[in-house]
Amino acid sequence: MAPRKKSSNMVWVVKSKQPAKTTEPATEKKTSSVLSDSSFLSDSVSKLQLSSSKEHTLSDWSLLPEELLRIISSKVEDCFDFIHARSVCRQWRSIFPFPSWILRTTYSLPSFDKFPRRGRGGFCTLEKFPLYLFRVRASDTLPSQFFVGGIGPDKSEELPSPIQCSVKMKIQGSNPALLNIADCQIIPLGYMCRMVGYDPNSLATSYRGVAILPLDKEKGEFIVLIGYAHHILALRSTKMSWMRLDNTSRADCRDIVTFRGKFYAVFINGDVFAIDPYTLETTPLRPPEIAGCGRFNYLVPYGDEELYLVERIIVRSGVLSFTKLACRVSVLDEEVGEWVVVSDLGDRVLLIGQPGNSSGNSSCSAKELPDGCGVSGSSMLFINEIFDETYPYKYGVDTGNPEDDLNVWRCSRETRVTILNKSPMVALRMEHVEP
Repeated sequence: MAPRKKSSNMVWVVKSKQPAKTTEPATEKKTSSVLSDSSFLSDSVSKLQLSSSKEHTLSDWSLLPEELLRIISSKVEDCFDFIHARSVCRQWRSIFPFPSWILRTTYSLPSFDKFPRRGRGGFCTLEKFPLYLFRVRASDTLPSQFFVGGIGPDKSEELPSPIQCSVKMKIQGSNPALLNIADCQIIPLGYMCRMVGYDPNSLATSYRGVAILPLDKEKGEFIVLIGYAHHILALRSTKMSWMRLDNTSRADCRDIVTFRGKFYAVFINGDVFAIDPYTLETTPLRPPEIAGCGRFNYLVPYGDEELYLVERIIVRSGVLSFTKLACRVSVLDEEVGEWVVVSDLGDRVLLIGQPGNSSGNSSCSAKELPDGCGVSGSSMLFINEIFDETYPYKYGVDTGNPEDDLNVWRCSRETRVTILNKSPMVALRMEHVEP
């Protein structure tokens, strides 16, 4: 679902002026009958003609008849064209529904925070939502701004039209602001999950990773995995009770992701397990050890094409500095069940870290981004660091120290990334670093 470079208005003008025979298939009787009425169409178009007055340069799209609006709404495919259409006026908002495929899906589940003891019938809420990368189009060169997060409908229908085409964001130290998505390039990053009201960084409400997979889409059956305390817990919708998953790591779970219909869990000691959602059988996928070093491991899916393992290497005898840490990146070979070390990601960008208390990591292609915007292919970006400043990671960076290995991924200090906000939406500012 690539972002549209042309405005929605330009698309609709072309469609409204095309002959009925080339615009609508013969099988769609309702559409054909409307467009074949020349008097109806000419009257509709006449209302959209540009005013002869020099004061007006745009047509009034709010004058389109309801019948024609319904035809247009049935042909719109891009979810953000729906949102743009809803920003025109109140009548358009009543005809163009907020696209359901970008809404958040919630599941009411039995509480897990007293496991293995049985609770008193309490419930918790799992939320699954689509994630997007927003690039502000103000400039194609640095400095540039990016936002990572989900969106939702504005419940107030009395707000001015431009606000209907905006997402609300909160930057620390400032009042909530509105980001007009009509001014943004938008790239989908897949889906993420979170437990509503649970903070992974709190001892009282901690969990480490949560994911959901369908078991039978026709019957609406699903299975949920969550890392809690020293266990991985599983819940099937047919039983609605938590059970402990055996045959996994003895260490605490770090995160859980889904890839090609399976769960993958990573643990704080570096263990990785593949988990079958139907049988709950586990398969160890531990990467090779790195002598004399510890590591933080991250799993990053790239759609259904690849699953990457990013290992942040920690030299035990050295002083910990996040901006100086090296990384090793591997891709999963499913046939042999092994991790294969890679030095090139092609046009892909791995985004490591989550907005707010969500679970998982994301990725995208840099092909759709302009050169010089601060995000390029074959790179990694940690977007939720402890400190508010970081740099993109690239392979083979020369640090100037002859003792540093070039066959790893390191910070490329050509571009500085300032993390302006981490929750509920990640906000990033990228700028050149003076040599």
